[in-house]
Amino acid sequence: MKTFTINTLGCKVNQYESRQISQLLTSYGLKQAPHTQCADLVVVNTCCVTHIASAKSRQSIRKAQKTAKNAIVLVAGCLPQGPADELKNIAGNVHIVGRKKELVATLRNLVAGGNTENTPANPNIPLSAVKIKDKTPSRPDTDSPELPAITSFSGQTRAFLKIQDGCDAFCTYCIIPKIRTKVCNKPVKTVLAEAGDLVRAGHKEIVLTGIFLGAYGQNTARRRHWDPARLDSLADLLDKTAQTPHLARLRLSSLEPADVTDRLIDVICSHENIALHLHLPLQSGSDRILKRMCRQYRIADFRKTIEKLKSRLDRPAITTDIIVGFPGETDDDFAATVKIAKDVAFSKTHVFSFSARKGTPAARMQPAVPAEVIKERSRILHELDRTLQQHFRRQFIGEEMSVIIETLDPPKGRCQRYFIAEPNTDRRLETGDMVTTILQ
Repeated sequence: MKTFTINTLGCKVNQYESRQISQLLTSYGLKQAPHTQCADLVVVNTCCVTHIASAKSRQSIRKAQKTAKNAIVLVAGCLPQGPADELKNIAGNVHIVGRKKELVATLRNLVAGGNTENTPANPNIPLSAVKIKDKTPSRPDTDSPELPAITSFSGQTRAFLKIQDGCDAFCTYCIIPKIRTKVCNKPVKTVLAEAGDLVRAGHKEIVLTGIFLGAYGQNTARRRHWDPARLDSLADLLDKTAQTPHLARLRLSSLEPADVTDRLIDVICSHENIALHLHLPLQSGSDRILKRMCRQYRIADFRKTIEKLKSRLDRPAITTDIIVGFPGETDDDFAATVKIAKDVAFSKTHVFSFSARKGTPAARMQPAVPAEVIKERSRILHELDRTLQQHFRRQFIGEEMSVIIETLDPPKGRCQRYFIAEPNTDRRLETGDMVTTILQ
């Protein structure tokens, strides 16, 4: 076995873990193939947060089998840990890894069994007998002791840095707590060392990410059980990470209203390299629906957080997620969602049409909202989102801003408030360059 490729589905955490797998395989002497059909090993890092995500994951597995007929296909990620019947029709030369702690051992065995230059072609030989060139960095990830720390997100301008894993909050529409239940945190020293490596690798922006990011420092995502002495753990980590030498931009991936503490805002205010952008999933503007979802906040909490942010920060970008058509959502519930979206003036709204996820309480809830109603409500929110995006961006026309170039021809990238801007310059630019421009 000499080459590999990785197909990644799902969230930022999955993207991070795919990089970990890539670095591990590279440390074993394998090279990343340019195309799936060239690979000896294809890793499919799956997602199953929705039934659509599960279907796409299965499609990716079958495509890998069809495209790389002689390759070994390894299925990792969330899908193998989801409902058992969702992989029952996957057959052939496929290795399914149900637990992350088994992933490294499985990869080592596969590499050993396929690498005839180093070991006999026997995937069942003991790991102690496997002689593999291992250059794995010494700083382990907290949730899987043998996965290496990330040193580079090659091919990307921004790098994700996973600082937390797991969620036991059990929102009624979400299956993730059944798959990633254990809440764990990466040590501060490990985060800072990894951030330094990423900056030295050329990344100007780092995004701190996790399954329930606000639970960093705690051993549960259920707020009523939080240790009051650790409430500022995330803010303290953000403060330390922002001091990484030559780090141009630092951003948080997703928070809930209660995560936005006074200390966190103080830290954001004290560092120019922390992006003026926070992602706060709303999900619904109705307290009745939030209660059915088992969310840990109500609309008054959300509004209070927004008011606090806008009073302390200079026109922050606040992006959100909204689920349309949750079981029992009435016209009044939806109207409440539209109202708060207008009041907050989100800079970007990700609209999700509710689809029942097998294995979650919401899948059994009634009454179901008719598909045509969900479609119309989704249309209304998408239209509102376009209007609000334009309004938010228009505030900054004529102002100077820093842009990290992500794509070329023409060069464009994201500014500190996370919207796309196209620099007005004749200078030859490359991806990853950070330039100052006047928004037009």
